[in-house]
Amino acid sequence: MDVTRYTFEDFTPGRRFDFAERTMTADEIIAFAKEFDPQPMHLDEEAGRASILGGLAASGWHTSAVMMRMLYEAYINGSTSEGSPGVDLMEWKRPVLAGDTLGGHCVVLDARASRSEIGIVRFRAEVTNQRGEIVAVSEYINMMRLAPSEGAAHAHG
Repeated sequence: MDVTRYTFEDFTPGRRFDFAERTMTADEIIAFAKEFDPQPMHLDEEAGRASILGGLAASGWHTSAVMMRMLYEAYINGSTSEGSPGVDLMEWKRPVLAGDTLGGHCVVLDARASRSEIGIVRFRAEVTNQRGEIVAVSEYINMMRLAPSEGAAHAHG
């Protein structure tokens, strides 16, 4: 059983969560592309070099999926996350090439409690490469369950 580390109350504006680094391999870029985005620059090194991307490049959707895993590891795992109603912004700023090491962070932009036991937290995530260049940006909402009230904790426990 996971221990809950973060409830809505922990997501105060300005709070930052850093991402663990991950190196993108040619094999994983090609495997993702074969299934989800089989454009030549995502499947073949030579085609990637001949494109404006400059090498075998991860699909933007692949970069987004890696960002999701980074978010999961940074704060979602063990939180009271109830999912997201959507993404307001998703931008791919620079190519992610085979061999690039990605990192980055997300920051709480604002948070508001709703009338229910769920709070709405708005984040901005930035994924960077090994040179510190931003490769992807996202702004999104995460719904977080509020901490149980004292009365509720006694009533159930």
